[in-house]
Order: sequence, then structure tokens, then C-alpha cells
Amino acid sequence: MPEMMLNKSSNGTTITTIITTTTTCAKSEQSLESLQQLCEQLNEKISAFLRAEPETELVRRVQCQTAISLQTVHDALERYSPDELAISFNGGKDCLVLLIIFLAGLAHPTSRRKRASQPLLNAVYVMSAHPFPEVDAFVDVCVPGYHLDLARYALPMKKAFETYLREKPGVKAIFVGTRRTDPHGEFLTHFDKTDHGWPEFMRVHPVIDWQYQEVWAFLRALKIPYCSLYDKGYTSLGGTTDTHPNPALEKVATAGGSQFRPAYELVEDEQERLGRDR
Repeated sequence: MPEMMLNKSSNGTTITTIITTTTTCAKSEQSLESLQQLCEQLNEKISAFLRAEPETELVRRVQCQTAISLQTVHDALERYSPDELAISFNGGKDCLVLLIIFLAGLAHPTSRRKRASQPLLNAVYVMSAHPFPEVDAFVDVCVPGYHLDLARYALPMKKAFETYLREKPGVKAIFVGTRRTDPHGEFLTHFDKTDHGWPEFMRVHPVIDWQYQEVWAFLRALKIPYCSLYDKGYTSLGGTTDTHPNPALEKVATAGGSQFRPAYELVEDEQERLGRDR
């Protein structure tokens, strides 16, 4: 039997991962089984959330957005096999919502058959030039917790994707957690090929139309662990040189310095990037 190891996320919630000490073949089989189990568990969790009677208008909107995003994942799985898909994951709130919905979508029977020999999920992390230790620590927890085959690149975005696709030539489409209010997100759809001059792949945007409050309502309703910086007033994560706690969440200053309310207490989409210098 495999040994069970509990990894704690930076906000104290546990993510269970399974560590085996047997042969390479047994490890691969166990990892595949573990990924399937995780997908099924998340699918059941999301299905229960979608069936529940919404207590607020916000929850009703989140249910609608979740159903649309899940359908986008299913559409992607109709076009591509799981090994042709990857997810861009940097530990932020938006790509975390995307990851959970993507994993839930992989529980579909057709996807399970296509994924017969894939024990890990293709993933790429384009790192900031000045990463937060808290972000990297959270990503480190997510790699085994969500069964990610994560490639990390401390490179500009375009160069990072060029390198990734050269190393993973079978990948044809990449899930991206861009939302409509993000820079360059205004005119995107659920499926967009990369622009001229970029490495060629299909960008899939299941959460493109989610609002800021909806992202947090989803994560909190499903009790999904997230990066600890969000509890310190950060609402949009870049690097240490251009990202600060959001001033809209600042409490009354004390002798010990400014304190900030958690990110999920922010209401307005337009205020999300007030803590970013660019």
C-alpha cells in the first residue's frame, strides 16, 4: 500500500498526495489511479455545487459560470486528447479556478479512456523575474497535490511558451486563466489561436467571463486552498517589485504599520489591479 503524506497549503488547508515507494511501473499506475480519483472527487464536488439551491444571487451567477466553464473544458476534450492539452499555472486565483474545473472535466468517461496512459497533467509555469516565495511555495504544494507535470521557466512569456512547446511538441492547446478585465483580455473568446509572431497553439479560456467576486465565491464555496498572499490584501499577483497589497483593502493604520483585509472582501472588478504597478 502507498504511504499517505499530507501537504499543507499556505493558508492551512490540507491537500492529500500519495507517495509510492515501489517500482517505476507501479508508481506510474498508482499516479494514474490517483489522478483519476482526484478528477472524480472534484467532479462530484462541483456537481453537488451546481445542484444546490443558490442562497444568494452571487452563488447563482457562480453556478452559471461554472457550468459554462465546464462545458468549455468538455468542448476542448472533444477537439483534443488529454495529452495534447496543457494548463498555464502560476499559483494565482484565476488559474486555480481553471485547474479545478479542468480536473473535474477530465472525469468524463470519454476523457478517462483517452487518458489511459497519462498519470500527470501537462502544466507550464511562467515565473516572474522576481517571484514571491509564498507563490512558489504554493505552486510546490500544488504539483503533487493536483498531479501536475509542471515545467517552470524564468523567461519572458513568449520565449517560455516557445521553449515549452519545443520540449512538449505534442501539446496543441493550453488552458489559460485570463479574464475579460485582464490586460489584452477584452476581445478574447473561449478558443483563440495565438497571435502572429507567437508560437502556434490554441489558447483555451474557460474563465474569460468570470468576475472577481465570482472567482472568490467559487474558491470559498468549494473550500479550495489558495496562496497565503491573498489573505494579506494582495488581489493580483505579479512579482515582488511590482505587486503590493491592494490599497482598497487597507484597514486603519496602527503603530505596527498598515494592515489589509483579505482579497475575497474586495467587491469591484475595477479595483483588482490597484496593487499592481503595471
